[in-house]
Amino acid sequence: MFFDLFWGDTTILVLIPAMIFAFWAQMRVNSTFKKYAKVPSRRGLTGAEAARRVLDASGLYHVRVERIHGHLTDHYDPRENVIRLSDATYASTGIAAIGVAAHEAGHAVQHAKGYVPIKVRAAIIPLTRFGSALAMPLFLIGLIFAGSAYFEGRIGEILMLTGILFFSFSTLFQLVTLPTEFNASARAMKALEDGGLLAADELPGAKATLSAAAMTYVAALASSLASLLRLILIFNRRR
Repeated sequence: MFFDLFWGDTTILVLIPAMIFAFWAQMRVNSTFKKYAKVPSRRGLTGAEAARRVLDASGLYHVRVERIHGHLTDHYDPRENVIRLSDATYASTGIAAIGVAAHEAGHAVQHAKGYVPIKVRAAIIPLTRFGSALAMPLFLIGLIFAGSAYFEGRIGEILMLTGILFFSFSTLFQLVTLPTEFNASARAMKALEDGGLLAADELPGAKATLSAAAMTYVAALASSLASLLRLILIFNRRR
């Protein structure tokens, strides 16, 4: 039943380009990071030291820099005022690691300066989590109701529309994430250059790493938009 109503629908074809794009973006960020992780910076700074210097240059002495296990699990936690750098970033002197660390420090600077997109993103996180948990169950239940002779089609349509609305919260989150990530990378590159943390000929490697990482967020938005479009197409077809 679920397969025929949902996965068996030809509208799944709209997901294919987004899936290919997402796969390409992930492969690109992994290969780019791996490439520039092998190129040590001449100053010999580690990712943790680079993050610390970017933070201190903005007066964010209270933000801690800690190590976290995993591969490319780097992130900034505004609730605890801590930047967590992955094993591949924290102690590495590679150009890629320094770029990633500076990027996470850029997020801390965004919070400190009240950068609007990151404030919006933080504000809609609870709504996004709520919507993500209920969107697909509501849509699928509505899809079954809409195609059943035992229920009023109107009930199914309302449930499907509610599922689409809830799913759109995730798409909105991905949309707001884009300027946040691009701005953090721009702040990182400026900090690396102004602070002399990387030599002039090393900056392109850091920029390439951050640009590749940014493409994963573009791909995430594309995938979310494609999924949202598919839900809308299924709804229109089942009406």
